[in-house]
Amino acid sequence: MKNRITELRKARGWTQGELADRVGVTRQTIISLESGRYNASLLLAHKLAACFDAAIEDVFLFEEDASC
Repeated sequence: MKNRITELRKARGWTQGELADRVGVTRQTIISLESGRYNASLLLAHKLAACFDAAIEDVFLFEEDASC
């Protein structure tokens, strides 16, 4: 799953560590999210979206699969 975390974080002038502190995770988790090695849980996705004052869909870019 692609995301805009790096873009949104840098636009606010935050370091990875500052963002991690804001959402209660480690800096390594933010690094893994930004590099695409880790997908956020629903709870973490919600926290990140709230931190950026954005909708989850504006932070995480869902690729459409076959219909559900």
